[in-house]
Amino acid sequence: MDILVSTEWLAGEIGKPDLRILDASLFLPGTPRDPRAEFEAAHIPGAAFMDLPTLADPDDPTPGMLPSDAMMTQRAQALGIDPDSRIIVYDNSPTHSAARGWWMIRLYGLGASVAILDGGLPKWVAEGRATQSGAATPAPGNAIARRAGGQVATKADVLTNIASSEAQVLDARGAGRFTGAEAEPRPGMVSGHIPGSRNLPSSALFHADNRLKSKDELRALFTSAGIDIGRPVITTCGSGVTAAILLAGLELVGNRDVTLYDGSWSEWGFDPATPKATGAA
Repeated sequence: MDILVSTEWLAGEIGKPDLRILDASLFLPGTPRDPRAEFEAAHIPGAAFMDLPTLADPDDPTPGMLPSDAMMTQRAQALGIDPDSRIIVYDNSPTHSAARGWWMIRLYGLGASVAILDGGLPKWVAEGRATQSGAATPAPGNAIARRAGGQVATKADVLTNIASSEAQVLDARGAGRFTGAEAEPRPGMVSGHIPGSRNLPSSALFHADNRLKSKDELRALFTSAGIDIGRPVITTCGSGVTAAILLAGLELVGNRDVTLYDGSWSEWGFDPATPKATGAA
């Protein structure tokens, strides 16, 4: 399965026994929206709520850090995922958080394949397609989560990379947060960016109807941000969510040598010992 599937494709697959549809909506801190309440008000028929905001390590002080294999297994089974499941992830969020859900499902080796619904719920609804309301209680699945190695960058990795410049670092936050001109949404966090990193706001990768831009358009965006698509990249953002969008976009244009800094600015910005830069890249 490709990284992206269309709403037309999904409409033709709904109801097939191996298909699992997951709502991975998530909002930035301070956003007055409730992803679970919105799911229960209207979701794609047959979908289950991934509850991405709670799918994180509860013992890590940095918000949104990846959960243990055991926690991911428990959540996957509650979502009805089996080893042969074809999984489609979507969202109804301006952060386009489905990419984080897609990346996590793949990282933990869940299901037979996983893809992002291009355009998400907004495009689905705009096309007049049916939705359901209420909570979802899928039959339990039997998938086992085993996190793959080598796909996640740590703070130590990024610190080492500042000296080596082995990988390019690409930040998905808005330009104001990257330069330090705008405050971070998390109280007490300094603004700025990882020294040497480049900036490409994740919102730039999408059309107005929430579809990802074409491969040629994505390639031009990465190039204009100063990224050599043929070299390794570490993606980062505020808390590891929109960084997954950049990772997906880079894979779409042929770069598979991409890791995601899971702690991102939520970890880096709160640590007084990490070096920080302000201004343009």
